Amino acid sequence: MSYGGTWHSAGGNDDTSNRGRLSFLVGTLPFVEQQALWELISNPYQVPNSSPVRRYPAMGPVPFRSDYAAWITQVPAFRCPSDPSVPAQGLPGYTNYAASHGDCFWEQTEIGIHEDGTRETDPGWGEVNSKKYARGAFKARHFTGFRDFLDGTANSIMAGEIVVDSGEKEIVGTALRADNAVANTAPIAWATQAVGGGQVDPNRPQFYTVRHGEFNPDDRGRGRQWANGREMFTRFHTIRPPNSYNVMRWWDNNGMWGASSRHQGGAHVLMGDGAVKFITDSIDTGNQNALPLMDGGRGLGEESPYGVWGAAGTIASKETLSLDN
Repeated sequence: MSYGGTWHSAGGNDDTSNRGRLSFLVGTLPFVEQQALWELISNPYQVPNSSPVRRYPAMGPVPFRSDYAAWITQVPAFRCPSDPSVPAQGLPGYTNYAASHGDCFWEQTEIGIHEDGTRETDPGWGEVNSKKYARGAFKARHFTGFRDFLDGTANSIMAGEIVVDSGEKEIVGTALRADNAVANTAPIAWATQAVGGGQVDPNRPQFYTVRHGEFNPDDRGRGRQWANGREMFTRFHTIRPPNSYNVMRWWDNNGMWGASSRHQGGAHVLMGDGAVKFITDSIDTGNQNALPLMDGGRGLGEESPYGVWGAAGTIASKETLSLDN
């Protein structure tokens, strides 16, 4: 089976294509007893009672269209019973499961392929340069096969749990906005800055003192669009340990997004061989002073600086550290 960061029809606008934004979950529908929903998505769709008549192509429009029936359908298999959050009527369905994109997020939103399907021609931002930082099981707008798991499927994380943004300023469900500083700041520094900067409630350290404006719209939050392949909704990285801070560049862009859950002390991950493992918040995360940018020629083939957790997020860096140790 191939794994794709997105299923997409390229080109066009928000109505005539999904702009290459679909998540890995869309392709799993036939395997989670959702054949009827898959058929709805994989065929053209006409919005009932629309005037003027609105039609969408096979594989749908962008994944935040609320008049597209598939996107507002809540798939039971994509929810964890421990998470009580539910979407408001008419808004996209939620998910508690995200794809592993490894231990780096630099230029991983598109990996050199634009929303219209064209390739970036600037070598600094293009596909070749960006792909070397795509070290995880999933890669946006590219496919991965079992043959690519050179570290072994048993040693490589494929997916994991995330907490849906509850709208209550929880650290695990929302994110700090850092603009470009997210790639140029050591992961450990965000905990200090959040606390020292007064953004964390001293009486409730699991919550921020303010709600970050990027998430004010009801459908813009961690896990709040199961069909959306962007980082905020259905991706995570093996940099910070589970249930730590999320830090984003800005809305709908890359950042340091982590695994999380409402289970005590950690979160579950799915390995490439199908095994499910519970990862504690205290897992070895190596050198948290290492920049996640991985620039200056680093990236492809490099040992992850983020310990056992980072190594488990890469699939072809000759890192076979076991999560069981």
